[in-house]
Amino acid sequence: MLAALILASAGNTALAAQSIEDYAAAFKEVRQINAGVLNVGYVDIGPRDGEAVILLHGWPYDINSYASVAPQLAAKGYRVIVPYLRGYGNTRFLSADTPRNGQPSALAEDTVALMDALGIKQAVFAGFDWGARTADIVAALWPERVKSLVSVSGYLIGSQEAGKKPLAPKAELQWWYQFYFATERGREGYSKNTHDFARLIWQLASPGWKFSDATFNQSAAALDNPDHVAVTVSNYRWRLGLENGERRYDAFEKKLAALPVISVPTITIEGDNNGAPHPAPESYRAKFSGKYEHRTFSGNIGHNPPAEDPQDFVKAVVDAAAM
Repeated sequence: MLAALILASAGNTALAAQSIEDYAAAFKEVRQINAGVLNVGYVDIGPRDGEAVILLHGWPYDINSYASVAPQLAAKGYRVIVPYLRGYGNTRFLSADTPRNGQPSALAEDTVALMDALGIKQAVFAGFDWGARTADIVAALWPERVKSLVSVSGYLIGSQEAGKKPLAPKAELQWWYQFYFATERGREGYSKNTHDFARLIWQLASPGWKFSDATFNQSAAALDNPDHVAVTVSNYRWRLGLENGERRYDAFEKKLAALPVISVPTITIEGDNNGAPHPAPESYRAKFSGKYEHRTFSGNIGHNPPAEDPQDFVKAVVDAAAM
């Protein structure tokens, strides 16, 4: 009987491994759907009747930050959706007349529009960098759409008014690229040197991550989107109050300027070697009123935890889904 149990266990393990492998292959299939102002490129793997998980990438990264995370979640029975944000990969604007706006609330509305297009009423959200900011905003403005949240660097909701306040010199130094993008020289420089710029950001933001050229090049291809530079520059100029944004988002921005508390169950994450600008965990604890836990990923983990520590990131998503 013991031998039979061992054989059965080995068989189940092999089946799970095969399932993850299959989903990893399926992760390479990018689908397209019209949602809001965009035709969104996205990966959709896992059982269609599984609990939905939406994974959001940051700048200057892409969906491949979740290339290890998504298949593991799919193999656990989740339906996993990983979209390219506006200005990345296969995502395109439906109209040439739509402003190439990088305003954070615009990205959040994009995500809700994608959920509507896919018929998803509610999902577990997880994100880092722009993705965490987007997920935070969806949780704050549309809490009924978010079952639970995994947010790297915690509470990232801000406003133009808050962005006007000067920081200590050391903090300002970390935001050097934000000020670079505020200039026409910066826009031209980023347009000319997009890949080299992105590689530098990866190195500065995750000084302990020894990513390969193949890993970087796979993600950097997403930055060749024709709207990428415009959306990126818009995002950082908007934060500094150098762009007004679109009037259609004014009501959202008014609510976000009050720095609303997020009520959905949340796990926040920080890497122990995050070289990018980020708030201290104790500074945002009070901004989460529901079930809450903070985790620090150790082992020289930087700004991109799903790529640098996929196992712990998967566990965080699974645990958040059960909160």
